[in-house]
Amino acid sequence: MPEPSQSTRPDGAVTLAVTHGARGRRRSLASRISIVTMLVAVVAVVVAGLASGVLLRSSAQAQGLRALRDQANLLAAALQTPSGADRARVPVALAHALKKQHIDVLLIDPDGVLTGSQGRVLAHPIDDRDVAALVAGNDVSATRTLAGNRAFVEGRALSGGGAVVLIQKISAARANEGFTRLRLILALGIGLVVAAVAGLLLARRLARPLQHAASAAHRLSTGARDVRLVPEGPAEVADVAEALNALNAALAVSEGRQREFLLSVSHELRTPLTAVKGYAEALSDGVVAPESVAATGQVLVAESDRLERLVCDLLDLARLGADDFRIDVTHVDVSELLRAAGVVWAGRCERAGVQFSLDVPAGPGVVIESDPARLRQIVDGLAENALRVTPSGRPIVFALQVDGGGVVLQVRDGGPGLTEDDCRVAFERSVLYERYRGVRRVGTGVGLALVAGLTARVGGRAEAGRAPEGGACFTIRLPIRQPAAAQRR
Repeated sequence: MPEPSQSTRPDGAVTLAVTHGARGRRRSLASRISIVTMLVAVVAVVVAGLASGVLLRSSAQAQGLRALRDQANLLAAALQTPSGADRARVPVALAHALKKQHIDVLLIDPDGVLTGSQGRVLAHPIDDRDVAALVAGNDVSATRTLAGNRAFVEGRALSGGGAVVLIQKISAARANEGFTRLRLILALGIGLVVAAVAGLLLARRLARPLQHAASAAHRLSTGARDVRLVPEGPAEVADVAEALNALNAALAVSEGRQREFLLSVSHELRTPLTAVKGYAEALSDGVVAPESVAATGQVLVAESDRLERLVCDLLDLARLGADDFRIDVTHVDVSELLRAAGVVWAGRCERAGVQFSLDVPAGPGVVIESDPARLRQIVDGLAENALRVTPSGRPIVFALQVDGGGVVLQVRDGGPGLTEDDCRVAFERSVLYERYRGVRRVGTGVGLALVAGLTARVGGRAEAGRAPEGGACFTIRLPIRQPAAAQRR
């Protein structure tokens, strides 16, 4: 299981590695979803139980009170007598039935005397005010405290005088509440179990696509490129699968380009190395005639220069994305820089039989904030590319223009030029090299990519197009003032 471990490189930098122990201490997404679902279900059940308990108690009381009222009304209707002298008695069966429901029955005669259901004289178990109201012919429906217990009191006046009173303790009215509460707890428990099982199933269903994605990512990290995920699950999880599929495709393309680039670079290295080795062996074996030694030395120097240029281009291209790639910003007279480069390239063009011209505005120089060494590297890279493809007698032009808030630097040639598709991919590494290798003279495959990278690092933009001279036109657009981000590099 991954454990984080720390190591120090020779340059003092600290690196952090993760081993598999830390992962083992972390809960899985499925277990976390299950736990959260269970906690939510428990909280919901507790809240529902508390709320239901309160509602159940009030509902039981209200139901008991309604039942007692109905029974009081029915009993009063059954006991209606034409006169108080012929006062009715509560039938024994009815009295027993009410007693089973914990309901006490009182009779009040017109004189206010209370008797039991069978005529037994009782002391005053209810409030005198209720007795007076009933004797006066008014019904009573109230909740009273009798002998220390809360009770419902339902009294009904009789037409012949007197009244009948039903008394039931509130606790007795809620007699069925416990059974209902038990059923409610059982239902909530079943709901809790169902929620837990549903949460576990849901967690596994949600985690399964992520597990597939993690497995695919591990396979990608080991170099497998036949990985293809089927997007499944919620939209966010499906996005992860689609992103991994896109990453897999991008890695395959990138690694394919890398292989092609390494093949092309190895080919480029092999050619001068073969020449250097062959001529060196010829010199060491003494098979080179004395008069050919100088020519052989020139070949060795030219091939060594080609090797050096390729190695330098590769190093610069690799360093472009590094934080330690230096950009030394200062005031640069681009006119003077282009004239100085023109002096060097005019001589090289003359030796190659190529016409060279410099198109720089007369008058004061064009001053911008940039890195003069990188600008000269950009110009030399474009000029090297132009001279390679321009046939004898055709032109190469260095041009400079001021365009609004920046300057435009161009290197144009009279070579075979570029198609529209070539212009779109001109600055991609090795694309034109692979396209024209064996068709016309090509370089290392990294020169134009290096130019584009350097231009971006100094805050500019590189473009490719057709030149009025009939060949290719490479345009470098530079700002007058260097961006702050580039100055900090």
